[in-house]
Amino acid sequence: MRRATTALLTAGALAGTVLLSGCGGSASASGDGSGAKPDLSVGSAYMPQPVSDSMAAGFLTIVNKGGAADELTSVTSDAAGSVTAHETVGGTMREADRLTVPAHGRLEFRSGGDHLMFDGLKRRPEQGQTVSVVLHFAKSGELRVEMPVKPATYNPSTGH
Repeated sequence: MRRATTALLTAGALAGTVLLSGCGGSASASGDGSGAKPDLSVGSAYMPQPVSDSMAAGFLTIVNKGGAADELTSVTSDAAGSVTAHETVGGTMREADRLTVPAHGRLEFRSGGDHLMFDGLKRRPEQGQTVSVVLHFAKSGELRVEMPVKPATYNPSTGH
């Protein structure tokens, strides 16, 4: 009787192990099996008060503390007809379809470099107001950001 009980317990433990090994979740959001995912946050967001009634620029920094890269696929805002991301390569500005936010890295939109362009402004943003934007990412989904409108000559390194 003791042998039968031991055999049943061993068989039950083995069956339980087989069942539990099939209960894992998906490999990862990154699809590489490592379990790494992007972990995005946004800082240093601002819009210089536009000098034009129809166009404006926007700047911010996207930080990825996660172990997988993500891609900024589009930007939307109720303040403009369209918002596009522009990259500056070799002194030449061009519209970008997607921009990568590297794992454990950052994507910076700054004056003289990569930036957001707001076209077809619905109202001219004034200093002291905020402009809402939604950043759309391939893996992380949407991230809403409030951009304060700063003076046209604002310099983030000095805060003036």
